[in-house]
Amino acid sequence: MATSSSEETGKGEGVVGMAVYIRKAFDAIDIITSDNEVECLWVRIKGKANKADILLGVCYHPPDQEEEVDNLFYKQLENVPGSPALVLVGDFNLPDICWELNTAEKRQSREFLECIEDNLLQLVSEPTRGRAMLDLLFTNRDELVGDVVVGGHLGPSDHEIVEFSIFGEIRRSINKTFILDFRRADFDLFRRLIQRVP
Repeated sequence: MATSSSEETGKGEGVVGMAVYIRKAFDAIDIITSDNEVECLWVRIKGKANKADILLGVCYHPPDQEEEVDNLFYKQLENVPGSPALVLVGDFNLPDICWELNTAEKRQSREFLECIEDNLLQLVSEPTRGRAMLDLLFTNRDELVGDVVVGGHLGPSDHEIVEFSIFGEIRRSINKTFILDFRRADFDLFRRLIQRVP
């Protein structure tokens, strides 16, 4: 499954966007939201049997995003179909946030902190672009995400890659392939039926 979203920035910066690639072996579905202004892709990765599904969100928050779009994003976070296991990752472009102290200079960043502080844990601990920590990784459960590594570039991007593991029991897709076993066929019946064809 591949889901993507991109747009031309109009500022000489080219195309920005995001993508989610999920191995075909995993059972996942896109979640469609009605807020087209919010640049966020949501995917539900089905859990095994009675285990909880994992909700994965990938977001891009432009540096000059309007406050009303921020509010739509916060509402989306509240209203995204409930999941006890949530992972949210993306380029949030909020360089003034000090994640060690959970403080911020700008009002927009403080509102972001207020939105996530009660429910989400931020796991990136080093800069992802220059000296700024722009690319962030959140989860609502301590043991859900681990092995977080920042480093390396993908293509011409000036952002560092953020790699991580999601720990959970994931339902794998079952590819049903039907194979005819001709060794068990009744060839005598087959011959008789063919002989009846005019």
